[in-house]
Amino acid sequence: MHEKASRVVVPLKGNINKGDVSEEGGQEVIFDVSPLKGKSVEFDLRQRDFTVNAIAAPLDEVVRYIELGEGGALEKDRDGRMARLHCVDPLNGVADIAARRLKAVDSEVFRHDPLRMLRAVRLMARYHLTMDGSTEGLMMRDSALLTQVAPERIHDELYAILAGDGAMQRLQFLDDHGLLTVLIPEFIPARGMEQPSPHYWDVLQHSLQTVGMWEQLVGLLQKPAEEIRQSPLERMIQSQQVKQMKQVKQVKQTPDEIGASGLEGVEGCTLVEIQALLREAEEQGIFSFGALNAPAMKLAVLLHDIGKPATRTIDENGAVHFYGHPQAGVPLALQVMKRLRASTQDSRLVQLVTAHHMRPGQLGLHGAVTPRAVRRYFADLGPTGILVALFSLADHLATRGPLLGSNEEAEGSKASSWKLHVAVVCGLLREYIRNRESILPPRLMSGEELMKRLKLSPGPIVGELLELIAEAQAEGRIHSREEALWLAEEWLLRTK
Repeated sequence: MHEKASRVVVPLKGNINKGDVSEEGGQEVIFDVSPLKGKSVEFDLRQRDFTVNAIAAPLDEVVRYIELGEGGALEKDRDGRMARLHCVDPLNGVADIAARRLKAVDSEVFRHDPLRMLRAVRLMARYHLTMDGSTEGLMMRDSALLTQVAPERIHDELYAILAGDGAMQRLQFLDDHGLLTVLIPEFIPARGMEQPSPHYWDVLQHSLQTVGMWEQLVGLLQKPAEEIRQSPLERMIQSQQVKQMKQVKQVKQTPDEIGASGLEGVEGCTLVEIQALLREAEEQGIFSFGALNAPAMKLAVLLHDIGKPATRTIDENGAVHFYGHPQAGVPLALQVMKRLRASTQDSRLVQLVTAHHMRPGQLGLHGAVTPRAVRRYFADLGPTGILVALFSLADHLATRGPLLGSNEEAEGSKASSWKLHVAVVCGLLREYIRNRESILPPRLMSGEELMKRLKLSPGPIVGELLELIAEAQAEGRIHSREEALWLAEEWLLRTK
């Protein structure tokens, strides 16, 4: 064995099944080879993390094993076919593979490298393993040691845990074994913090459940339209009788309300239509279905209510409130992302979801969704507004939990119903995806030019004027820089 790790490319005969080794070029498998630790193979194997990773076999036998279509030991060896290999197996790893069991090689495994606790959760998910009781005990004993691990390593393993379906179950496992609040101590005060109606779960459990609801919604939106139509969430839209729906006005000629391009025909707004709109957005290059499953998005979903504990108040009637929790949550969420050494792009996504996650749901509570509200929403969020709008649906589902659609939910909640919420999100997406140029036209004038022409100093008034100009432009009241300048001058004269 060479002193340095090397790579061996082995040509194979016949068909190759993907497994623990990687396939390249159709008929080659690449094996990564590392130096032997200690004086024997058995000693080396005993230094590994889990028994399923502490097995050795002659390379020629492994190649033959793969050529026969039996590759992918952990994924495919359900009936003990590895017994055909002449394995060095000092810790009974082959038996653990057959039993789908993840077991630590010894009681010090997590102390040698605490990151192995996160790796264990990833391996369980990837290979459908169950952790044995003794290893669970070791994990709970050593959970606090995760703080000793380099942030970059934690980032990579946490993102791997969040990737793929079932992230909520994996996060729940982390929490059940004391790891989640070591990774994100900002969640400590959220545990057991009850929330008022219509919330079903406490703050922490709601945050976890929202990840599950997000995955459920995302999975549904990627299925064939007929499957969506037959889903309980879609059927609920058709059957639910919602008093709030009457509040959504549909006057086409009123400039303060969305007409044909917005919430007109709101009764027809469904998840199937949302799926169609998302496909249009993907064709336009402003959205990707892949973004829905990104680990960063799931992390944003998890952190969306992280500001609630700091904003909890009780009024004179004993009612609990979390006023301003989205804004309070932003620095906390960014603190988590900084600690994880997350990218600027991922941190920005988490920031936007945390800060604006309430906005889509609130739009349906005010009687009409105005073009001004739509324009401001997407002016603030851009294409990320699509993700935030979709997220608000998952938040709705996780807020009501098992009470969704029940009489108790309908009578005990002043929040918008599921049907109305879907309609609002559908209208938001429709307006942005199909009428983006009209609601967000190119600026007629920059802030710098406005200050120069009107001899203004930098300050909030410049932003107010730019907003005034943008609204007038979107409503079709002005069309040129001269008209924009005239509007700004008139406003300044009136407000002096």
